[in-house]
Amino acid sequence: MVQAFFKTHRYLLEHLEVPVNRGLMSKVNWGHRLIGILGARGVGKTNFLLHFVSSKYGTDKSCLYVNLNNLYFSNRTIVSFADEFQKTGGETLVLDQLFKYPNWSEELKYCYDNYPNLKIVFSGSPLMRAEEGETELEGRAHVYNLEGFTFREYLNYKTGENFPAYSLQEILSNHVEIAQNIVEKVKPLAFFTDYLHHGYYPFFLEKRNYLENLLKNINLALEIDISYLQQIELKYLPKLRKLLYLIASNAPFQPNISKLSNEIETSRATVMNYLQHLKQADLINLLYEGDPDQVKKPARVYLQNPNLLYSVARGEINSDVLYKTFFNCQVGYQHKLASCREGDFLVEEYGIFKIGGKLKHREDASGKFWQTLDMAEVGKDHQIPLWLFGFLF
Repeated sequence: MVQAFFKTHRYLLEHLEVPVNRGLMSKVNWGHRLIGILGARGVGKTNFLLHFVSSKYGTDKSCLYVNLNNLYFSNRTIVSFADEFQKTGGETLVLDQLFKYPNWSEELKYCYDNYPNLKIVFSGSPLMRAEEGETELEGRAHVYNLEGFTFREYLNYKTGENFPAYSLQEILSNHVEIAQNIVEKVKPLAFFTDYLHHGYYPFFLEKRNYLENLLKNINLALEIDISYLQQIELKYLPKLRKLLYLIASNAPFQPNISKLSNEIETSRATVMNYLQHLKQADLINLLYEGDPDQVKKPARVYLQNPNLLYSVARGEINSDVLYKTFFNCQVGYQHKLASCREGDFLVEEYGIFKIGGKLKHREDASGKFWQTLDMAEVGKDHQIPLWLFGFLF
């Protein structure tokens, strides 16, 4: 039966289009035997897996891509399928949409322990990290997060350029020269507004309504990813939807948990749980003063990326909110951000960051204070163009 899946495998590879080489591709250590690619709905996990298969194996039958949404797996275990695959010469099994499969962590553990010559690459929801599987596979699985398109990836696609990524330290130390080199080739601000509206998810590559497609995926994340993995009854789904809408309409804001619990008609504890679920689904970001603590009320709540503001909140979007959401999304992927009263974000040992506003320069207690410039191509000193923070990965 394994052989029957190769027809679909070949068809998908023959019709695969890879307009942008995602930055994560070069960061994954593909030598590991068990690799997980987690990411929110719509960020392009399936294309990412197929690109890996195409570039490394082509149509070689030593590798097989399988979507576990196939009804066949309602009556066939991953273990028995993997056993047949490796006995017939298979070496790499790529399992897409793993999170809907029951007992996935136990079966992957069994495969890892009993089939030493078999490599498994799987994709799933970021909420899987909150499940027992993370403990079950500890020491076995190497898990990576696939984010949406960075501004750098979007700009490369739109212009045909191949700009590299930079570390945060490189940008802080050398942002003037980096920005000048980019501006010599393209006008990044000509693309920045479009990216904020419709550049984070790869839907912009399709000939469909971007915001409607995004809204569809948001609802699927609420209805399936969160409700299914967190075992929330569907009758409570309207409360979860309303909470997300309230966040989108007010973000970034300091949440009043009692007020939110009254508005969505549920307990304070449930609101706190819902906030964590929305964060785990990559729909919102939570900022704390000091170290994150799930028991502690967050100091600020943001949507996860600017595109969500347009899809969920609709209407006129405040540019200040957009810019802060962008910075939080792009910098927060690789660095721990905290809320601070002296500015907008405290970024690890790098200091305090003020997003936009009147130009000023100062030193804070840690010796670093940085300010982003909304509509500048090139900055100076501790004033850095906001768009350049989209080049971090």
